[in-house]
Amino acid sequence: MTPLLSVQGMTRSYGNHLGCSDVSFDLYPGEVMGIVGESGSGKSTLLNCLAGHLTPDAGSVIYDTRGHGPRDTVTMSEPERRMLGRTDWAFVHQRASDGLRMGVSAGGNVGERLMAIGNRHYGDIRGHAIDWLDRVEIDAGRIDDRPVTFSGGMQQRLQIARNLVTGPRLVFMDEPTGGLDVSVQARLLDLLRGLVRDMGLSAIIVTHDLAVVRLLADRLMVMKSGRVVEHGLTDRVLDDPQHAYTQLLVSSVLQV
Repeated sequence: MTPLLSVQGMTRSYGNHLGCSDVSFDLYPGEVMGIVGESGSGKSTLLNCLAGHLTPDAGSVIYDTRGHGPRDTVTMSEPERRMLGRTDWAFVHQRASDGLRMGVSAGGNVGERLMAIGNRHYGDIRGHAIDWLDRVEIDAGRIDDRPVTFSGGMQQRLQIARNLVTGPRLVFMDEPTGGLDVSVQARLLDLLRGLVRDMGLSAIIVTHDLAVVRLLADRLMVMKSGRVVEHGLTDRVLDDPQHAYTQLLVSSVLQV
């Protein structure tokens, strides 16, 4: 099977500070990869390099595009990469406000992504928006309300609807449950797990919460000081960690 995403030698520094160093892995269609580590471990730097939000110092990100087969997104033109980000890729931010237009209605937020790929029929756009609000458990009666009137959990669900309405194959998630109450996190995780399964999504999820990757990720990478120190099937890594740093992460959770 051809990988959907093949990452080779991904490296990024900030002056003398190492963000991530020589990270390589393959991600296959329908697979979810979790990336964990403490703050400053390099996981968010890696995610932003993969998603094209940061330019790496070295490395390639080969994506199996729908129309042209494997392409290195690092060397893509900016318009090509932007179009990929609107269609076949999605990015869920930790702070929903970073991924939403807060002054635009809920329906407008979902519809805007459809318009970006050429949909101009108002009725179709509104119909898709209503369908997606229902799929992320937001009352369709709130379609004309602005996100600023929504709770944090609702804003995050709206951001997910905005991202998935175009049917992407790959979703990047940066701490998707961060900052939410425990009960809200549980509801959101259940929603994400269902959408990943039903849509056959591939995803890369950055989080500090091992419970999140236990629930969502097939495979797990553990990062420390910009480097991957352990990589394997999620249950294997969490149940039988080999690296001392991974053992420390797992034991710190068990002690809470």
